[in-house]
Formats: sequence, structure tokens, C-alpha cells
Amino acid sequence: MRIIIATGGSGGHIYPALALADEIKKEIDSEILFIGSNNKMEQVEIPSHGYAFKGINVQGMNGGIKDKIIALYKLFKANKICNNIIEEFKPDIVIGFGNYISVSIVLAASRKHIPTMIHEQNSYAGKANKLLGSKVDAVVGCYEENLKEFKNKHIYILGNPRASQAKDTIKDRNILKTFSLDPNIKTVVCFMGSLGSESVNKVLEEAQKMFANKTYQVIIVTGKKHYDNFHKQESHNVKVVPYIDGLKVMAACDLCVIRAGATTASEVCVLGIPSIMIPSPYVPNNHQYYNAKALADKKASLLLEEKDLTADSLVSSIDLLINDDNILNEMADNALKLGTPNASNDIIKLMKELVNQ
Repeated sequence: MRIIIATGGSGGHIYPALALADEIKKEIDSEILFIGSNNKMEQVEIPSHGYAFKGINVQGMNGGIKDKIIALYKLFKANKICNNIIEEFKPDIVIGFGNYISVSIVLAASRKHIPTMIHEQNSYAGKANKLLGSKVDAVVGCYEENLKEFKNKHIYILGNPRASQAKDTIKDRNILKTFSLDPNIKTVVCFMGSLGSESVNKVLEEAQKMFANKTYQVIIVTGKKHYDNFHKQESHNVKVVPYIDGLKVMAACDLCVIRAGATTASEVCVLGIPSIMIPSPYVPNNHQYYNAKALADKKASLLLEEKDLTADSLVSSIDLLINDDNILNEMADNALKLGTPNASNDIIKLMKELVNQ
């Protein structure tokens, strides 16, 4: 099977696409070509995973009138390039993961009656997927909320391919020893992703003193670029580090304080990890808020918006959860119910059906 996957712009789009591609290679005799922007992280990240990649010069419809005119011109040129790619590669199916370039390549495939699919990672769909939603043969979503957003009758809630990778993560509490912490004591990890968050770090700096006398342990992950400027006040039960192996450490902890990106949300659900989600207010369409709300509405997470975030509100929220096993167990069970461990396999099954119909 010859497959084109369009993705890029952020890890939230790129890593689920790579996770699906990895599973496709295991299951199907296939040739995969990735399409993305030629000036974003996908240009480096995708080839580093061993996949063929074609970069195209596009940009989003943001900014003023001049920026929008430039974006439209680039999109027009991208349309011609994508038509040529379709002619040369002759894909059996084209899959878009929600970035702007996916619009051009998916529509080019659709015009030639090649099966098309889009994947929406967030509970609130982005502009590209909203535009394509009624024009593709299938829409794959991760949240029940997606059913209301897309008018396509062929919409399937199959989940995030990253969940399929995360499901095999071993929950080994002995990893806490690497932080000089006791595996037998309840542990909280505060992890805003590999880059960290300057605004959240300010609250965590203040919260360190309040954590020092608690009966639980805390790992504060600052992010690599913020570590040197973080005013560390470590104690026997509070450890400050620049970076962690996110999945392994989160799986070993009793509670995670995290952002609400699509990948992170899918991972904590498939592993059944109780969480406090602090959605980033700096992302397009405020989609992290809607991801967090989707979990909070199912009592699988506690939503704490950054505008309400203080050292007091954070510590009191952690205390509320970590000291109540009934709440922790309920959150873990509800998260597992939202988990999609077979996401990749289910998406591949749907791909085969579209190609063979």
C-alpha cells in the first residue's frame, strides 16, 4: 500500500502521525511518504525516524492583510506541488493530521478520487481539519466532542496512535530511586513538557516551600531552558530536575500535574494516571482547555486554568487528590475508560476498508 501522511507544525501533530506510520510498517507491506512544511520541526524530526519526507513552503492564515496575502500565494503554489506529488507517487490513500499543508494534499487526492482520511487529536478541531471535515472519506477523532464538530457521517472515535505506543509502558516505581525518592511514598510529578513553562515555573518556585512538609514527594520538572534560572529549594521530599523520561516517570507516580496537549492526554488515559491539567492558554483555538475539560467532565482529571493558578490553588488541589485514595482510584478508572490502546490498529483497519471499498 502506498500512503501519504501530511503532518507538521507541532509535536501534537507529528508524533501521532509517526506512531501510526510505525504501526503501519509492522502490519502492511507499505511505502510511506510524509508531507509537511519545509521550515518547521517536521523537516528534521520525520527524516530522523527513517521516513521519506517532502517539505513544502506554506504558512498559516495569521497576522495582518499582508501576511494573509502571502499565505494565500504560498497555498496556491502548494496546491500545484501537491497535484504533482499525487501524480508521481500515486498513493492508495492520503491521511491528514491537521496542519495547513494537509489541506492542499488531501484536496488534491480527493479531486482524483483517491481515498482520504483526516485525524483530529484534540477535542476542539483545528481550522485545517474543520475545512476538510466534509470533504474526506473518513474522519478519525479522539473525543466524543468531535462527533458534534464534524458533519461527515463517516466519523469514528478511534483515538490517538500515541496511546497505542504508551500502553506498553511499564509502571516501575523503582525509577523514583533515581531521584533519591522513596518508591513506597506517594509521589507527584509536575511536568509541563520538555520545554517547560516559565509562567507555571514561577508558581512552582513559590510552591516548593509548601511542599517541604508534606507526607508525599514531589518531582518538579522545569524544562531544559528554564532549569538554570529556576530558584531551587530542594528538600528531602522535593526534587527539581530539568527533564525526565515523561512516560516512565508519570507511570511511576500517583498524580501528575501536566499540560493538556493531545499526546499527553492520550497517554495519561491509556495508562490510567490521575492528573491535574493546567492547559496552556497560548495555543491556537485554546484547544488544550477543551482537551482538559473533556477529561474533567468525565472525572478523569482535575482542570486548573492558568488564570486561576497560584501556589495556594496548586498545593490545595494536589492535597485534595493525593490524600484521598478513593478519588485517585476513581480518576484512574475513568481515565482508563477514555484510553484507546488499540487506536493504531483500529485506524489501520479503517484505512484498509477505505482502500478496498
